[in-house]
Amino acid sequence: MEKRSFGSTGQQFPVLSFGAQRIVDEHNCTEEEAIQIVNRAIDEGITYFDTAPSYSDGQSEERLGKALARDGRRNEVWIATKTHDRTRDGSLKLLEASLKRLQTDHVEEWRLHNIMTMEELDQCFAKGGALEALLEAKEQGIIKHISISGHTNPKVQLEAIERFTFDSALVALSAADHLIYSFAHEFLPRANEKGVAVIGMKVMALGKLAPWYEKALQYTFSLPISTAIVGMESMEQLEQNLAIAKSFKPMTELEQLEFLKEIAHLATPDVLRWKTTDWVSGEWYVRN
Repeated sequence: MEKRSFGSTGQQFPVLSFGAQRIVDEHNCTEEEAIQIVNRAIDEGITYFDTAPSYSDGQSEERLGKALARDGRRNEVWIATKTHDRTRDGSLKLLEASLKRLQTDHVEEWRLHNIMTMEELDQCFAKGGALEALLEAKEQGIIKHISISGHTNPKVQLEAIERFTFDSALVALSAADHLIYSFAHEFLPRANEKGVAVIGMKVMALGKLAPWYEKALQYTFSLPISTAIVGMESMEQLEQNLAIAKSFKPMTELEQLEFLKEIAHLATPDVLRWKTTDWVSGEWYVRN
């Protein structure tokens, strides 16, 4: 698989990375299957694994931790996890629990999870806010790199990288996302200028791009990003993604335009739910 530089960190990762949100009971993936999928991914060269404490109430982190610990593979991978709490104290509690589930004493990357609004960003940057937790954890060596993620409004993440030198940003970069509040148009150029590693997510638009599976992956891989995380709940999905990544050739501008025309009808609130103001309800971090 093609490897790319990860911003200014000096690291490189394959264009395909592993979204661990789906290796859980909720997606009909057993613990043993999860362990097998993770190990197969590592065998095939995938080293970047994204998870969060909010994914199935910690089960994603727990299974990733078990897979890495059982076969002694922790040192072969880069783990990124998140805090959905906007306060210092709440975030540090989440990190402590994440480390226990992941069976490790550190993670390579810790993210502010899904910052949707300027108000949330202000909360994280305020005195006693979550950014203080990230800075403290980095100073103590518990985390190595500081990150932010967002699905909804690229202007929020643009403001974030102007306020603070984030090492990376995880943002929605499916072909469908190109059509409204586009991170590809509004965020990606400035992030690249500043040396911020950009990780693409929502590649399949919550399954809405499944009929164009290979094109969807090719589109996101063709962007000037460091890597793209794809959620995988079965060995079949992993093998399919690996095959596409290994044979990947960048789309031409004309091919991208034709693809975007083909899926333009998907630019609706029912499809692009993560772009709507009610994407996060009070129970979102438990349910998703």
